[in-house]
Amino acid sequence: MEALSDQFLEFHPNHGTNISLDHSGTQATRVESFANGVCFSKDPLKPGEIFLIEIEEKELGWCGHLRIGLTAWDPNSLEVVPEYSIPDLMELGDSWVFAITRNHNKVTEEADVQEAGRRLGRGEEEEEVQGGRGNNTKPKTFFTDTHLFIDAVRIPRDKLAGRSRPGRFSHILDDLYRTNTLPPTARRSRIGVLYVPKSKDTADMHIVINGEDMGASAKGIPSTRPLYAVVDVFAATKSVRIVQVEYGFSSLQTLCRKAIQKHIVHRMAIDWLQLPEALKHYCKYE
Repeated sequence: MEALSDQFLEFHPNHGTNISLDHSGTQATRVESFANGVCFSKDPLKPGEIFLIEIEEKELGWCGHLRIGLTAWDPNSLEVVPEYSIPDLMELGDSWVFAITRNHNKVTEEADVQEAGRRLGRGEEEEEVQGGRGNNTKPKTFFTDTHLFIDAVRIPRDKLAGRSRPGRFSHILDDLYRTNTLPPTARRSRIGVLYVPKSKDTADMHIVINGEDMGASAKGIPSTRPLYAVVDVFAATKSVRIVQVEYGFSSLQTLCRKAIQKHIVHRMAIDWLQLPEALKHYCKYE
């Protein structure tokens, strides 16, 4: 199964009081403090559709990082957006949120797994949850597979891993993102959430970090109601932006970028090519 998404993903206008959205609705920045940074997807996700964000900016001095998950609550129905996704939004029910940490974001598939829609990671407690390969039955071949497979779901890998800003060592840093060597909480890391149908009425929630499936972080989620993505721009994470994933046929712009990048070793070399400036910029930064 491949989610054929034709919608442009945005953040919902109903969000935490400390959040400011840019004009496109695709970048969320916490303007003060460390809390009240809960955001939602503008529209419910389709089965197998990933809501992918990139960490744009960090803020030193806070303890904790990004939190991401799903909720069955329509953001329009919330008169007041909870101050925290964990525990406030969780306590409303029908919400499953996972706190991203520098290490140990994978979940196990044996003793630590909880059924019936219970979240497997809980705030900072998920530091103890480690190991396990999740349900990604395909071999881990970061540099050859064109898609990430999670059960019957196929997600194009092209946009899943973070990319550094062009510079002298960007080709080295890009490899570190692709192999998930850098901490998931680092700037430019890309983190996504999706749900994978398991039966007619239930699904599993999966977190994907820089192109690697972290396993089923919540199982048995009721999928009969629309499910919205939840992104909590919390503590050390100050700003995130949505990365649009292309399903099916790539756009001409993307095909041009792939062809150009395939024939260069270093992104700075793009400046030497006789190409329109707009295309150069797109090849260097996307």
